[in-house]
Amino acid sequence: MTSTGFQRARSPEAKQQREDAILAAATRLGAEHGIRQITLTGLAAAVDMHKSALLRYFETREQIFLRLTATSWQQWSADLLSCTGAMTADTPTSDVAQAFSQTLTSRPLFCDLLAHAPMNLERNVSLDQVRTFKYATHAEVETIVGELRRLRPHLTDIQAVDVIATATSMAGAMWQMATPAPEVAELYRSDPRLQLAVFDVTERLTRILRALIDGYLH
Repeated sequence: MTSTGFQRARSPEAKQQREDAILAAATRLGAEHGIRQITLTGLAAAVDMHKSALLRYFETREQIFLRLTATSWQQWSADLLSCTGAMTADTPTSDVAQAFSQTLTSRPLFCDLLAHAPMNLERNVSLDQVRTFKYATHAEVETIVGELRRLRPHLTDIQAVDVIATATSMAGAMWQMATPAPEVAELYRSDPRLQLAVFDVTERLTRILRALIDGYLH
């Protein structure tokens, strides 16, 4: 795709439209190929823009994906609370744990972003961008802590944060392990000695979170 049709945004509205287009392209390409494969050049081409022009809207590739991570936290939080809204303190822990794991693993791009955020995305942006990202994610964590403590009143705030941290960090890590390159996936399936490398992320994460929550309560 060429970038001959690009014109620099002159108004705040036009600038916002450009940013939204870049974020939409990053979402689509990241979901299709995995974010580690996406370059600034590829993103620029996807929105019919020169790479130098794209850098007027975002400082780095990492800033784009960090912005998507913050948005994904907000979307996941809303989805999780929608799933747990009808639950009570009498709801089995397995159901609470499954709500966490299912809403996470149903968002493959979010799982991918969760793995890359601390390793890469937070390391090539300005301190202001890191602060903005952390404020956004911490707001969602506080919301989820409140919901988790509604369902499990005996959990302390710190314990609830631990559950959320375990859920999100392990979802990111296990998603990477469960979605290897096609040739590696075939190796795992074909070699009986490597069968433990083939697993269902939702089921494993549910078991871990159930054990963690119940362990805190007993």
